[in-house]
Amino acid sequence: MTSSFEFQPYPARPTDADRDRALGMLREGAAQGMLSHDTFLRRMELVLTARRSDELAAVTADLRSDGRWADRVFGAVERMSRFTARLGRAWQAERLPKLLLPEPGPTPLRIGRDPANGLRLSHETVSRMHAELRLQGGLWVLRDLGSTNGTTVNGRRVTGTVAVQDGDLVTFGRMGFRLTARSAR
Repeated sequence: MTSSFEFQPYPARPTDADRDRALGMLREGAAQGMLSHDTFLRRMELVLTARRSDELAAVTADLRSDGRWADRVFGAVERMSRFTARLGRAWQAERLPKLLLPEPGPTPLRIGRDPANGLRLSHETVSRMHAELRLQGGLWVLRDLGSTNGTTVNGRRVTGTVAVQDGDLVTFGRMGFRLTARSAR
């Protein structure tokens, strides 16, 4: 004599991910004006207390998009928004001319408005004898020569001498350059 009975499993409780998806749909529905604030709060409470997945589905049934067309439109708008944000960042990125580090020699490279300098900069904020750049002990060293409008390296004013390297931002008065090593052209 065998008795047969059917085992009916209790439906699984919704996972945290299921609840998060439902809450996301509610937030999106509220943002699009499909739900009032009170309705949003009431449904949010239902999502948080739901015991079965079908209860979650009932709470968000009227918020489901009608399919692929809406998803494509929203996806295209999102991609365009990301593109314009990247374009804005690229537009604001610094565009500085390169200043090629000179060949090492016995005399430093003098920088300023004076025609006798190795690097002549014709700008009203650059002093006649503004700064000098030399290779010293394997390091490039920049020294301000008492200029009126100052010399900066990576935004910090140079007082005395400072070691510089490939990629540093150097300004003489209001003229800015990006230092570039000969091998990094």
